[in-house]
Amino acid sequence: MFQTDGRTRLPRAIVRSGSESVDERLYKLIALATVFGIGHHVDHLIRGNHVGWPVIPEVTPFTYTLAIYPLLAIGLYLTLTERAGAGYWVVLLGAIFVVVTLSHFGPWATEPPQDVIGPYDHVAVGYVALAWLLGLVGTLLAATVYAGHRWRSARKSTSVERSPPRPES
Repeated sequence: MFQTDGRTRLPRAIVRSGSESVDERLYKLIALATVFGIGHHVDHLIRGNHVGWPVIPEVTPFTYTLAIYPLLAIGLYLTLTERAGAGYWVVLLGAIFVVVTLSHFGPWATEPPQDVIGPYDHVAVGYVALAWLLGLVGTLLAATVYAGHRWRSARKSTSVERSPPRPES
């Protein structure tokens, strides 16, 4: 189905050398998104709503979102060992962006803004939590778009290197 790069079983289109496609700015965006994500999970714990295992016995969407952190760690390892690049980050960060955005905003939101603001005794604290969530969404969007830009640039430079020279007329 996909051509693999020979070292991993990842599709070749996703695998680009970390040194080619992942730069310091993308690492910083990934780190910032991770900090926002951890803060948002802590906010869930403080509010006490929309939590799941390991906090309570039930497995909920909260439980599944904890899988983000091992995926981030795996991505960093693969990137630092030059087995994955910006393509991996486009897919992962884009998926996280979609899940977070759809679960908190819009007509199908399972955890709408009022569920973030409401549980706090002081409404100002609730709005800080909502601003933190918006920071997470904004950072995920910026990181996804930037990773896409880096991926596209790496793919263009790779295709130029592989192209046979054109005959002169």
